[in-house]
Amino acid sequence: MFPTLPYLEWIDGRPEAAEHDFASSDLRASPDDGGVVPESLRDRSVPEGTTLEALLADEYGVDEEDVLVTAGATQANFLAVAAAVESASDSNVERRPQVLAEKPGYQPHVVTPEALGGRVDRFVRPDDEGSVLEPGRVSNAVTDPFALAVATNRHNPTGSLTDRETLAEVARVCADADGYLLVDEVYAPYVDGERAEESSARAFGGPTAAGLQNTVVTGSLTKFYGLGGLRIGWLVGPTELVERARAVSYHFSSVAEPSRRLAARAVHHAEDLTASARDHLAANHDHLDSFVADHDGLSGRVHPDSPFALLSHAAATGDEFAAAAWDRGVLVVPGRFFDRPDHVRLALGQSPEAAAAGLDALSDVVASLGDEA
Repeated sequence: MFPTLPYLEWIDGRPEAAEHDFASSDLRASPDDGGVVPESLRDRSVPEGTTLEALLADEYGVDEEDVLVTAGATQANFLAVAAAVESASDSNVERRPQVLAEKPGYQPHVVTPEALGGRVDRFVRPDDEGSVLEPGRVSNAVTDPFALAVATNRHNPTGSLTDRETLAEVARVCADADGYLLVDEVYAPYVDGERAEESSARAFGGPTAAGLQNTVVTGSLTKFYGLGGLRIGWLVGPTELVERARAVSYHFSSVAEPSRRLAARAVHHAEDLTASARDHLAANHDHLDSFVADHDGLSGRVHPDSPFALLSHAAATGDEFAAAAWDRGVLVVPGRFFDRPDHVRLALGQSPEAAAAGLDALSDVVASLGDEA
């Protein structure tokens, strides 16, 4: 029933084996020291008289019943898609419901809906237009019966950021088609303080689609806060969809209680953790932006505040670039896993110092690939 996920199979074990990891995009200030409590959460007070769901509901400005805590964002996305496909199937049993996924895009957002009974079609986020999310492209791709459209914000793999107003337009398109919009927001907090203040609705400092018509958002503590070891994610959406997702979740193990408690501590202290993460983000974005600007053979846009980008080399395919890098202990992701075989995705998640050292090594890789003219 469930097909393979080539990207996740390919990446398994590689970050640990690489000398310089430019595949992992979670902001990790320091290597894991093996402690039970993550370093960033030690010596922080424990919130009393509340729950993780209540803390998340307050962050998103929604009712607690509209929040479902999951074992990471991957599970949250799975549950949201399963619930939306089931909802669409209730009203039309003759044809599989449509799921729209962005292109280029994150492979599980294409493969998983198909496995769950969806009929997957794609809408394009054009490279030459900054990979923006265009409501018209979603509208033109919708067919009946329609379950949902899936988008990432920031866009994975390019780093393009979509504002709430545009997301609201896409949400209306989905609602008019009697379906839902799913926005994977694990990268939405990747903004500086000034940009965060510009957003009309924020969660963890970034723009959010939570509360929009027929919209479900997913998030986690893994990327921006570097707390992947907790395996804590969530979905926030309309009550009826969250209840369907909750029913599906009973087919999985419960979220570990120690992870819940540590996650509650993180959300309770999110303001302090956000300040540190933004410093980390700004330094790595600057490293990436300068690196691309300094190498004429590289093409691709580094979006404001983003520490990751989709890049191409004038003299190599994505696989050739990735193989040459791997030979020198540098890990980058071939773009074929994101629908762009002539590109690689380059992500700076490690400490700024480690990122700078890795980029020095990657500079040699770029030079070895051929003429940069």
